[in-house]
Amino acid sequence: MSLRHAVLGLLDEHPMSGYDLLKRFEQAMSNVWAATQSQLYGELGKLETAGLIRVHAEGPRGRKEYELTDAGREELRHWLVEVEPNRVTRNESLLRVYFLGAVGPERAREYLANLGETGRRRSERLTELDAAIDWGDDDPSLYGRLVLEWGKRFSAMQQEWAEWAVKQVE
Repeated sequence: MSLRHAVLGLLDEHPMSGYDLLKRFEQAMSNVWAATQSQLYGELGKLETAGLIRVHAEGPRGRKEYELTDAGREELRHWLVEVEPNRVTRNESLLRVYFLGAVGPERAREYLANLGETGRRRSERLTELDAAIDWGDDDPSLYGRLVLEWGKRFSAMQQEWAEWAVKQVE
């Protein structure tokens, strides 16, 4: 996935400013795709130059609200259903697990227990987030809940796996 397509997807909901987009990334998408302010504003410029978005409205202090163009909407839909997702899996935590023999069983168990604790904390945060969101009947709510549920289940699996892995090293 690219930042480009994440921005297009958010703007497909309704026009937003860079600030609004950054807040949506922080609140709704940080578990899936993180973006910094500089990355986001840089991407907005590229998307505008490419004709995929345009300024919908301008407000005080140079605030710009962007909307998708027809070309942007077409690019989003093409990416969603026609472009094969990048399935390259890189997981630094599991790479470290592969080499834990270098630190001995005690340190290996500590590392694995920390992975389990990370999963538990993430699961708690996502459960709290789920409870704090006023879910609606719209598409962002429906599909946002699906993504959030994936995060909760993945976190629970990580915790369960780590507890099992600790026992394997004993």
